[in-house]
Amino acid sequence: MCDFRLINWKFLLFPILLIGCLLARNNHPIILVHGLFGWGLEEMGGYRYWGGKRDIEFILKEAGYTVYTVSVGPISSNWDRAVEIYYQLKGGQVDYGLAHSKAYGIVQKPERKIYSGLYPEWDSDHPVHLVGHSMGGQTVRMLQYLLANEIYSDSENKILEESELLGHARDGWITSITSVATPHNGSTLVDVVAKMFPFVQYFVGVAGVVGTDFYDFDLEQWKFRRGKNEAWANYVQRMREHSAWETKNISSWDISIDGAAQLNGFLISSPSVFYFSYIFSATHQDPATGYHIPNKDVFLLIRSRATLMGSRIVFRADGTETDSTWWENDGIVNVCSMSGPTTGSNGPDPITPYVKGDPLIQGQWYTFGPIEMDHYQSVGHMIYGEQREKIDSLYLNHAELLYSLPAQ
Repeated sequence: MCDFRLINWKFLLFPILLIGCLLARNNHPIILVHGLFGWGLEEMGGYRYWGGKRDIEFILKEAGYTVYTVSVGPISSNWDRAVEIYYQLKGGQVDYGLAHSKAYGIVQKPERKIYSGLYPEWDSDHPVHLVGHSMGGQTVRMLQYLLANEIYSDSENKILEESELLGHARDGWITSITSVATPHNGSTLVDVVAKMFPFVQYFVGVAGVVGTDFYDFDLEQWKFRRGKNEAWANYVQRMREHSAWETKNISSWDISIDGAAQLNGFLISSPSVFYFSYIFSATHQDPATGYHIPNKDVFLLIRSRATLMGSRIVFRADGTETDSTWWENDGIVNVCSMSGPTTGSNGPDPITPYVKGDPLIQGQWYTFGPIEMDHYQSVGHMIYGEQREKIDSLYLNHAELLYSLPAQ
């Protein structure tokens, strides 16, 4: 009887809540977070991670949206990257936390990582929309976790971290999280880091950059810096041989099948945040073999990766293995991994396709796609004409959706 009456009250209140949502639009800033091997606005000679030869941030700003692009460690762990986002927005010296720094032997407060703040007023009264491409989608989920929870500096959970970010629990700082081609459940592209180096080299060529200061692996916390006038090839080789790769505080672990499942065990959706995910696919099933093969317009450098992932079986730490549902991919990330987190000790987050006009619920993922583009086309690389217009419209339409969400 009580449950029935409660449900009826919900139906009576729904029109009022819906009207309030329609009237109370927001103008919260949109924060763009790059993925693995990404770069910031001051790198790559003006060739943008978000947009390539066209700047998605600029396109959105021209349409009246407030947008900021952050630049975080391109191969760092999601924890380190999330901490860097916080200080780039709020301002101050990066502090990775005492316990985390001790556990992995990194510098807790790198002396060069001090920021004036892109959006220093950021708080519960001035929240943001976070949009992450590829690994950036994991990173923004990590940031939400670090904001919402008190992090302790001791193993007995008695002493809180003293950093501005980690020592406090904050709610309401994030209005929405959007992932674009994100490996929420990891990627079966084994040795993904080594296989993605050719793309960095290619983008350097496209950007037409000269000199030596066009790209930074940003690993100061690992006491790793590029030498003055050091050759690019030597810089890359030293980075690939660094001891960081032997730890779990690095990108290669976080985007692996087991690493992503570990993250999913505690990066659960928040009941106060709207979630969206964009799914991209660059393969189709070969009727002769049943495997997935790349579409005709897939970028040359990505074709071999798409083919490899289209038939690959990967074993998890517990002895289980992936199956054919993992074969469809965008050349870097498996399609089945993009919808939202479904692995991990807490089970899957709620996930459903987005339907225009339907009321949106916080704490639930709304999916778009699959959209027929590869991993890099999804942020505007190597596309022209109709495809270029399509991707520009995608981001403009999504910005409109984000601004239509109710103000907190």
